[in-house]
Amino acid sequence: MITEDLQILIDNKTKPPGSLGMLETLALQIGEILGTTKPQLINPHLVVFAADHGIAKEGVSAFPKEVTRQMVLNFLNGGAAINVFCRQHDIHLQVVDAGVNYDFESHLPLGKGKIAKGTASFLHGPAMTASEAELCLLKGETVVTEIALKGCNVIGFGEMGIGNTSSAAVLMSLLCDLPISDCIGRGTGLNDEQLLKKQNILEQAITNYKGSKDVAELMAYFGGFELLEMTGAMLAAGKRNMVVMVDGFIATAAYLCAYRMDKNIRNKVIFCHESEEKGHRLLLAHLQAKPLLGLHLRLGEGTGCALAYPLLKSAVNFLNEMASFQSAGIANKS
Repeated sequence: MITEDLQILIDNKTKPPGSLGMLETLALQIGEILGTTKPQLINPHLVVFAADHGIAKEGVSAFPKEVTRQMVLNFLNGGAAINVFCRQHDIHLQVVDAGVNYDFESHLPLGKGKIAKGTASFLHGPAMTASEAELCLLKGETVVTEIALKGCNVIGFGEMGIGNTSSAAVLMSLLCDLPISDCIGRGTGLNDEQLLKKQNILEQAITNYKGSKDVAELMAYFGGFELLEMTGAMLAAGKRNMVVMVDGFIATAAYLCAYRMDKNIRNKVIFCHESEEKGHRLLLAHLQAKPLLGLHLRLGEGTGCALAYPLLKSAVNFLNEMASFQSAGIANKS
Protein backbone atom coordinates (compact mmCIF):
# COMPACT_ATOMS: atom_id res chain seq x y z
CA MET A 1 0.00 0.00 0.00
CA ILE A 2 2.82 2.42 0.91
CA THR A 3 4.36 1.90 -2.54
CA GLU A 4 1.12 2.77 -4.31
CA ASP A 5 0.58 5.85 -2.14
CA LEU A 6 4.11 7.06 -2.77
CA GLN A 7 3.83 6.54 -6.51
CA ILE A 8 0.58 8.47 -6.66
CA LEU A 9 2.19 11.37 -4.79
CA ILE A 10 5.22 11.36 -7.09
CA ASP A 11 3.15 11.16 -10.26
CA ASN A 12 0.94 14.04 -9.18
CA LYS A 13 3.71 16.54 -8.57
CA THR A 14 3.77 19.51 -10.96
CA LYS A 15 5.93 17.87 -13.61
CA PRO A 16 5.58 15.42 -16.47
CA PRO A 17 5.59 11.82 -15.13
CA GLY A 18 9.13 10.50 -14.77
CA SER A 19 10.75 13.81 -15.60
CA LEU A 20 12.83 13.83 -12.41
CA GLY A 21 14.34 10.54 -13.47
CA MET A 22 16.32 8.67 -10.83
CA LEU A 23 15.25 11.15 -8.16
CA GLU A 24 11.72 9.76 -8.47
CA THR A 25 13.01 6.20 -8.04
CA LEU A 26 15.08 7.36 -5.08
CA ALA A 27 12.15 9.11 -3.39
CA LEU A 28 10.02 5.99 -3.81
CA GLN A 29 12.73 3.74 -2.37
CA ILE A 30 13.46 5.97 0.63
CA GLY A 31 9.75 6.20 1.42
CA GLU A 32 9.45 2.43 1.20
CA ILE A 33 12.45 1.84 3.47
CA LEU A 34 11.22 4.31 6.10
CA GLY A 35 7.61 3.19 5.69
CA THR A 36 6.07 6.62 5.17
CA THR A 37 4.82 8.96 2.46
CA LYS A 38 6.57 11.84 4.28
CA PRO A 39 10.10 10.54 4.82
CA GLN A 40 12.70 12.53 6.71
CA LEU A 41 16.44 11.80 6.73
CA ILE A 42 17.52 12.10 10.34
CA ASN A 43 21.00 12.43 11.85
CA PRO A 44 22.98 11.01 8.90
CA HIS A 45 26.10 9.01 9.79
CA LEU A 46 29.04 7.66 7.86
CA VAL A 47 31.20 4.92 9.35
CA VAL A 48 34.74 4.25 8.14
CA PHE A 49 36.05 0.83 9.16
CA ALA A 50 39.85 0.49 9.10
CA ALA A 51 42.07 -2.58 9.21
CA ASP A 52 45.32 -4.00 7.89
CA HIS A 53 45.70 -6.96 5.54
CA GLY A 54 48.32 -9.68 5.58
CA ILE A 55 48.10 -10.00 1.80
CA ALA A 56 49.64 -6.50 1.55
CA LYS A 57 53.07 -7.93 2.41
CA GLU A 58 52.94 -9.97 -0.83
CA GLY A 59 53.25 -6.78 -2.90
CA VAL A 60 49.67 -6.26 -4.10
CA SER A 61 49.57 -2.54 -3.26
CA ALA A 62 51.49 0.53 -4.38
CA PHE A 63 51.47 1.84 -0.80
CA PRO A 64 53.04 0.34 2.37
CA LYS A 65 50.70 -1.00 5.04
CA GLU A 66 51.75 1.79 7.43
CA VAL A 67 49.48 4.09 5.43
CA THR A 68 46.42 2.49 7.06
CA ARG A 69 47.48 3.76 10.49
CA GLN A 70 48.54 7.13 9.10
CA MET A 71 45.23 7.63 7.32
CA VAL A 72 43.24 6.73 10.44
CA LEU A 73 45.07 9.51 12.28
CA ASN A 74 44.34 11.80 9.33
CA PHE A 75 40.63 10.97 9.64
CA LEU A 76 40.71 11.72 13.35
CA ASN A 77 42.50 15.03 12.69
CA GLY A 78 39.87 16.01 10.11
CA GLY A 79 42.23 16.16 7.16
CA ALA A 80 40.97 13.52 4.73
CA ALA A 81 38.59 13.89 1.79
CA ILE A 82 35.82 12.17 3.73
CA ASN A 83 36.18 14.70 6.55
CA VAL A 84 35.78 17.55 4.07
CA PHE A 85 32.66 16.13 2.47
CA CYS A 86 31.03 15.07 5.74
CA ARG A 87 31.55 18.57 7.16
CA GLN A 88 30.12 20.08 3.99
CA HIS A 89 26.92 18.02 4.18
CA ASP A 90 26.51 17.80 7.98
CA ILE A 91 27.13 14.06 8.14
CA HIS A 92 28.49 12.65 11.39
CA LEU A 93 31.69 10.69 10.76
CA GLN A 94 32.62 7.69 12.94
CA VAL A 95 35.96 5.93 12.46
CA VAL A 96 36.25 2.36 13.73
CA ASP A 97 39.48 0.45 14.31
CA ALA A 98 38.52 -3.00 13.07
CA GLY A 99 42.07 -4.32 13.00
CA VAL A 100 44.81 -1.76 12.35
CA ASN A 101 48.35 -2.93 13.11
CA TYR A 102 48.87 -0.25 15.73
CA ASP A 103 47.95 0.60 19.31
CA PHE A 104 46.10 3.90 19.15
CA GLU A 105 46.00 6.12 22.22
CA SER A 106 42.92 5.38 24.30
CA HIS A 107 41.69 8.98 24.42
CA LEU A 108 41.19 9.18 20.64
CA PRO A 109 37.57 9.27 19.38
CA LEU A 110 37.96 5.90 17.69
CA GLY A 111 35.29 3.22 17.57
CA LYS A 112 36.44 0.01 19.22
CA GLY A 113 36.02 -2.89 16.83
CA LYS A 114 39.54 -4.29 16.87
CA ILE A 115 39.76 -8.03 16.17
CA ALA A 116 43.55 -8.30 15.84
CA LYS A 117 46.45 -6.31 14.41
CA GLY A 118 45.64 -7.17 10.82
CA THR A 119 44.70 -10.39 9.07
CA ALA A 120 47.06 -13.14 7.99
CA SER A 121 48.06 -13.38 4.34
CA PHE A 122 45.51 -15.52 2.49
CA LEU A 123 48.10 -16.58 -0.08
CA HIS A 124 48.76 -19.85 1.74
CA GLY A 125 46.08 -19.96 4.43
CA PRO A 126 42.98 -18.26 5.86
CA ALA A 127 43.03 -14.56 6.62
CA MET A 128 41.21 -15.17 9.89
CA THR A 129 39.48 -17.87 11.91
CA ALA A 130 35.78 -18.61 11.65
CA SER A 131 35.26 -17.21 15.15
CA GLU A 132 37.06 -13.98 14.21
CA ALA A 133 34.83 -13.65 11.15
CA GLU A 134 31.72 -14.10 13.30
CA LEU A 135 33.04 -11.53 15.77
CA CYS A 136 33.48 -9.07 12.91
CA LEU A 137 29.80 -9.36 12.03
CA LEU A 138 28.80 -8.85 15.66
CA LYS A 139 31.02 -5.80 16.09
CA GLY A 140 29.61 -4.27 12.91
CA GLU A 141 26.11 -4.85 14.25
CA THR A 142 27.05 -3.21 17.56
CA VAL A 143 28.33 -0.10 15.79
CA VAL A 144 25.02 0.32 13.96
CA THR A 145 22.95 -0.39 17.07
CA GLU A 146 24.72 2.39 18.96
CA ILE A 147 24.26 4.83 16.08
CA ALA A 148 20.59 3.92 15.63
CA LEU A 149 19.97 4.75 19.28
CA LYS A 150 20.97 8.34 18.42
CA GLY A 151 17.98 8.56 16.09
CA CYS A 152 19.90 8.02 12.86
CA ASN A 153 17.91 6.51 9.99
CA VAL A 154 20.39 6.97 7.12
CA ILE A 155 23.90 5.57 7.20
CA GLY A 156 26.79 5.11 4.81
CA PHE A 157 29.90 2.96 5.06
CA GLY A 158 33.48 3.45 3.96
CA GLU A 159 36.80 1.76 4.60
CA MET A 160 40.54 2.15 4.89
CA GLY A 161 42.94 -0.75 4.57
CA ILE A 162 45.99 -1.15 2.37
CA GLY A 163 45.47 -4.36 0.37
CA ASN A 164 41.71 -4.49 0.71
CA THR A 165 41.01 -4.37 -3.02
CA SER A 166 42.64 -7.81 -3.17
CA SER A 167 40.19 -9.23 -0.63
CA ALA A 168 37.27 -7.62 -2.44
CA ALA A 169 38.43 -8.91 -5.84
CA VAL A 170 38.83 -12.52 -4.69
CA LEU A 171 35.47 -12.55 -2.91
CA MET A 172 33.85 -11.12 -6.03
CA SER A 173 35.58 -13.66 -8.25
CA LEU A 174 34.51 -16.66 -6.20
CA LEU A 175 31.00 -15.50 -5.28
CA CYS A 176 30.16 -14.32 -8.79
CA ASP A 177 32.07 -17.07 -10.61
CA LEU A 178 34.17 -14.60 -12.57
CA PRO A 179 37.88 -14.81 -13.49
CA ILE A 180 40.09 -12.83 -11.12
CA SER A 181 41.53 -10.92 -14.08
CA ASP A 182 38.10 -9.32 -14.56
CA CYS A 183 37.81 -8.40 -10.89
CA ILE A 184 41.11 -6.66 -10.14
CA GLY A 185 42.16 -3.11 -10.84
CA ARG A 186 44.98 -0.75 -10.06
CA GLY A 187 43.78 -0.05 -6.53
CA THR A 188 46.07 2.61 -5.05
CA GLY A 189 47.73 3.19 -8.41
CA LEU A 190 49.59 0.09 -9.59
CA ASN A 191 51.53 0.23 -12.85
CA ASP A 192 51.19 -2.53 -15.47
CA GLU A 193 53.96 -4.67 -13.99
CA GLN A 194 52.58 -4.38 -10.47
CA LEU A 195 49.06 -5.12 -11.68
CA LEU A 196 50.23 -8.33 -13.34
CA LYS A 197 52.03 -9.32 -10.13
CA LYS A 198 48.83 -8.70 -8.17
CA GLN A 199 46.87 -10.86 -10.58
CA ASN A 200 49.38 -13.71 -10.35
CA ILE A 201 49.39 -13.62 -6.55
CA LEU A 202 45.60 -13.67 -6.32
CA GLU A 203 45.32 -16.44 -8.90
CA GLN A 204 47.74 -18.49 -6.82
CA ALA A 205 45.77 -17.79 -3.64
CA ILE A 206 42.58 -18.99 -5.32
CA THR A 207 44.35 -22.11 -6.59
CA ASN A 208 45.62 -22.84 -3.07
CA TYR A 209 42.14 -22.55 -1.57
CA LYS A 210 40.52 -25.96 -1.02
CA GLY A 211 37.35 -24.87 0.76
CA SER A 212 33.76 -24.48 -0.36
CA LYS A 213 31.88 -21.61 -2.00
CA ASP A 214 29.94 -21.01 1.22
CA VAL A 215 29.92 -17.26 1.83
CA ALA A 216 30.89 -17.54 5.51
CA GLU A 217 33.87 -19.74 4.70
CA LEU A 218 34.99 -17.46 1.88
CA MET A 219 34.68 -14.37 4.07
CA ALA A 220 36.88 -15.89 6.77
CA TYR A 221 39.49 -17.14 4.30
CA PHE A 222 39.82 -14.11 2.03
CA GLY A 223 38.16 -11.25 3.88
CA GLY A 224 39.45 -8.31 5.86
CA PHE A 225 38.35 -7.28 9.32
CA GLU A 226 37.01 -3.95 8.04
CA LEU A 227 35.21 -5.57 5.11
CA LEU A 228 33.46 -8.08 7.36
CA GLU A 229 32.55 -5.52 10.01
CA MET A 230 31.02 -3.46 7.21
CA THR A 231 29.05 -6.54 6.14
CA GLY A 232 27.69 -6.98 9.64
CA ALA A 233 26.88 -3.28 9.84
CA MET A 234 24.97 -3.35 6.56
CA LEU A 235 22.95 -6.36 7.68
CA ALA A 236 22.10 -4.67 10.98
CA ALA A 237 21.12 -1.38 9.32
CA GLY A 238 18.93 -3.21 6.82
CA LYS A 239 17.12 -5.07 9.59
CA ARG A 240 16.47 -1.74 11.33
CA ASN A 241 14.95 -0.29 8.13
CA MET A 242 17.64 2.35 7.86
CA VAL A 243 18.57 3.83 4.49
CA VAL A 244 21.92 2.20 3.68
CA MET A 245 24.36 4.03 1.40
CA VAL A 246 26.90 1.79 -0.36
CA ASP A 247 30.20 3.34 -1.43
CA GLY A 248 32.74 1.91 -3.90
CA PHE A 249 34.37 -1.41 -4.70
CA ILE A 250 35.19 -2.60 -1.17
CA ALA A 251 31.80 -1.55 0.19
CA THR A 252 30.01 -3.22 -2.72
CA ALA A 253 31.95 -6.43 -2.05
CA ALA A 254 30.80 -6.20 1.56
CA TYR A 255 27.25 -5.71 0.30
CA LEU A 256 27.66 -8.78 -1.94
CA CYS A 257 28.53 -10.84 1.14
CA ALA A 258 25.62 -9.34 3.08
CA TYR A 259 23.22 -10.05 0.23
CA ARG A 260 24.32 -13.68 0.10
CA MET A 261 23.54 -13.91 3.81
CA ASP A 262 20.21 -12.05 3.73
CA LYS A 263 18.56 -11.13 0.42
CA ASN A 264 16.09 -8.84 2.22
CA ILE A 265 18.81 -6.20 2.34
CA ARG A 266 18.49 -5.57 -1.41
CA ASN A 267 15.73 -2.97 -1.18
CA LYS A 268 17.37 -1.15 1.75
CA VAL A 269 20.53 -0.06 -0.07
CA ILE A 270 21.38 2.82 -2.39
CA PHE A 271 24.46 2.41 -4.57
CA CYS A 272 26.07 5.81 -4.47
CA HIS A 273 28.59 5.74 -7.29
CA GLU A 274 30.43 3.70 -9.87
CA SER A 275 34.15 3.85 -9.17
CA GLU A 276 37.05 3.79 -11.57
CA GLU A 277 38.03 0.33 -10.31
CA LYS A 278 37.33 -2.15 -13.12
CA GLY A 279 35.95 -4.77 -10.78
CA HIS A 280 33.43 -2.35 -9.34
CA ARG A 281 31.81 -1.61 -12.69
CA LEU A 282 31.47 -5.34 -13.38
CA LEU A 283 30.18 -6.07 -9.88
CA LEU A 284 27.50 -3.38 -10.13
CA ALA A 285 26.42 -4.85 -13.45
CA HIS A 286 26.33 -8.35 -11.93
CA LEU A 287 24.12 -7.01 -9.11
CA GLN A 288 21.93 -5.10 -11.60
CA ALA A 289 22.59 -2.01 -9.52
CA LYS A 290 22.18 1.53 -10.82
CA PRO A 291 24.57 3.89 -9.02
CA LEU A 292 23.69 7.54 -8.58
CA LEU A 293 27.04 9.03 -9.58
CA GLY A 294 29.86 8.36 -12.00
CA LEU A 295 32.74 10.63 -11.02
CA HIS A 296 35.69 8.31 -11.72
CA LEU A 297 36.42 8.08 -8.00
CA ARG A 298 38.75 5.38 -6.62
CA LEU A 299 39.50 6.64 -3.14
CA GLY A 300 37.20 4.71 -0.83
CA GLU A 301 36.68 6.19 2.65
CA GLY A 302 32.95 6.45 1.95
CA THR A 303 33.52 9.52 -0.23
CA GLY A 304 30.93 8.40 -2.79
CA CYS A 305 28.31 8.17 -0.03
CA ALA A 306 29.01 11.67 1.24
CA LEU A 307 28.90 13.12 -2.27
CA ALA A 308 25.65 11.32 -3.12
CA TYR A 309 23.87 12.21 0.11
CA PRO A 310 22.58 15.60 -1.19
CA LEU A 311 20.74 13.69 -3.92
CA LEU A 312 18.93 11.68 -1.25
CA LYS A 313 17.96 14.95 0.43
CA SER A 314 16.74 16.37 -2.88
CA ALA A 315 14.61 13.28 -3.50
CA VAL A 316 13.01 13.57 -0.07
CA ASN A 317 12.53 17.32 -0.38
CA PHE A 318 10.74 17.23 -3.71
CA LEU A 319 8.45 14.51 -2.38
CA ASN A 320 7.60 16.55 0.71
CA GLU A 321 7.64 20.11 -0.61
CA MET A 322 6.82 20.15 -4.32
CA ALA A 323 3.27 21.20 -5.17
CA SER A 324 0.79 18.79 -6.68
CA PHE A 325 -1.28 19.65 -9.74
CA GLN A 326 -4.28 19.99 -7.48
CA SER A 327 -2.68 22.20 -4.82
CA ALA A 328 -1.13 24.47 -7.46
CA GLY A 329 -4.29 24.69 -9.56
CA ILE A 330 -2.52 23.38 -12.66
CA ALA A 331 -4.15 21.07 -15.17
CA ASN A 332 -2.33 17.76 -15.45
CA LYS A 333 -1.81 15.65 -18.54
CA SER A 334 -5.25 14.07 -18.40
